[in-house]
Amino acid sequence: MHGTLAWAEDQARRLAEKARNGLPCDVLVCPPATLLNSVAGLLRDTGILVGAQDCHHETHGAYTGDIAATMLADLGCSHVLVGHSERRTSHGEGSRDVRKKAKAAHQAGLVAIICIGENRDERRAGKAFDTAADQLARSFPVSATAANTVIAWEPVWAIGTGDTANAADVLAMHRFLKQQLMARLGEGVRLLYGGSVNPSNSRELLAIEPVDGLLIGGASLDPDRFWQIATDGAPD
Repeated sequence: MHGTLAWAEDQARRLAEKARNGLPCDVLVCPPATLLNSVAGLLRDTGILVGAQDCHHETHGAYTGDIAATMLADLGCSHVLVGHSERRTSHGEGSRDVRKKAKAAHQAGLVAIICIGENRDERRAGKAFDTAADQLARSFPVSATAANTVIAWEPVWAIGTGDTANAADVLAMHRFLKQQLMARLGEGVRLLYGGSVNPSNSRELLAIEPVDGLLIGGASLDPDRFWQIATDGAPD
């Protein structure tokens, strides 16, 4: 929940300029809903994809304040986040809700980025893997494929705290989740890491073999920092 229209347009123009000579990797930005139309217009034809931060599970109806996945697709979105830890924690959304939203995203032709992750108490209790596996299983709709679904592991204890998971933690969890995902969807499904990602740690995180990309929070508010991370993600 950041940004005015003028701010977002300036950010989008700066990103469009950086993308003028091509993209270093696949790049997606997910601005607040009020800014989607303008940002999508400014980034059209740059190769930078635009997604939303959430959607409702219904296509229409008396759901004041909510936005349908079909509406997001109409604005030019290609992706939508579902189940972000801040939605699960602050809005009480459970994995059943996430599954319904992901299904709605698929029906609208969007790629669903399903977010999962344990909190600090669960990790300290040795339940990190159980929590992640349970959220993954319960958040998956039957419509999920490797092409229309991305998974983001974002340990809640690392989001916005500056406390990034160490390389051993990331490697262990991503190996575990990759096995689960390959059993469900086969080859090709993307698994992202999210949690206090910034230019000082992105290269190390991307060097971890099961990490396919990054879900970036605060660092995405500065186009220069965001682009530096994207450059770190460029294929060798």
